[in-house]
Amino acid sequence: MIPMNTTTNKYESVICMSLDKKKVLIGFSGGVDSTASSLLLREKGYEVHGIFFNVFGSESDTQNKATEVARKLSMPLITLDISKEFKKRVKDYFYEEYKQGRTPNPCVQCNKYIKFNFMLQEAKKINAYYISTGHYARILYDDIGDYYVIKKSTALNKDQTYMLYNLNQEILRHTLFPLGNMESKDYVREIVHHVGLPNANTKDSQEICFIQNNDYVDYICRNYDYSPMEGDYVDISGNILGRHRGVVNYTIGQRKGLGITLGKPVYVTHIDAHKNTVVLGNNDELYQDVVYSNKNNFIHIEFNQPMKVEAKVRYSANPTEAILTFEDDNIIKTTFLKPQRAITPGQSIVFYSGDTLLGGGTII
Repeated sequence: MIPMNTTTNKYESVICMSLDKKKVLIGFSGGVDSTASSLLLREKGYEVHGIFFNVFGSESDTQNKATEVARKLSMPLITLDISKEFKKRVKDYFYEEYKQGRTPNPCVQCNKYIKFNFMLQEAKKINAYYISTGHYARILYDDIGDYYVIKKSTALNKDQTYMLYNLNQEILRHTLFPLGNMESKDYVREIVHHVGLPNANTKDSQEICFIQNNDYVDYICRNYDYSPMEGDYVDISGNILGRHRGVVNYTIGQRKGLGITLGKPVYVTHIDAHKNTVVLGNNDELYQDVVYSNKNNFIHIEFNQPMKVEAKVRYSANPTEAILTFEDDNIIKTTFLKPQRAITPGQSIVFYSGDTLLGGGTII
């Protein structure tokens, strides 16, 4: 691993020196994680301000909840309308990816282009040196290498480093993750319950924040005047098996909701939006040991030679040993020692060394 050059220019250094290192701007939704994070930061002596991102351009139940919880905490709350930027960077990306037969990762996209950048801009406006979120991850400073690293959360079952591989050194210099050392979500809930707030037992949301009914196909059709075009189900040899309802309805590895009976279990193994075909096959056909990725980012190293890592191809997967090799045009080839199931174009492949996040990219 070659350490990355993390030199900060003189102008940026002057700005950083003038900011208040005891003031924090935290991304605040009114949920249990952002609430507990705010309380933990206060406990450490920080002056905490909240920021709520309005992604709809109008008032929502989520915004009202954040406002009410911030009021109970006596915490100043900035409400920032980012709906135009969010539509361009996240919603439009989400639509285009599904239309092209890929499965998008909107949280990764938001973290890269929206959340942390806007938070840092707004923090500087109120003279706050730090920004914060309720992510389950840790940031440590390597004083020998003079760079920041992202480490997995102590609560491995809640670890969210998979979503953070696009963060850069400038963002990490100013970021605090108060929940990184929490041993369990139950302890986080207890922090909120202790101060008597009713959101302590709020269930974790599994939905995409801008799709309130969790029906992404309905969202795409209504908001982009899109009508899925029927096409052919085919096997690996191109033989027609039946008709599908439009490529936007499918993702790699899908078994349920196919609307076809072939006398044996079948899965989506490939989607070709150009030909408007969905390939069906057996479970064995879902496994492969080589993955290519683009839009790669490394957090604290420069990668230009073969490297052993652990990698995972989805949020819920366990990291598996692999070898990275650099191809042309910033494309990385990842060769797994053990084949991986249902590798999905559009999703992220993320690289680790032990509990240290190295970086990641988009599967192609």
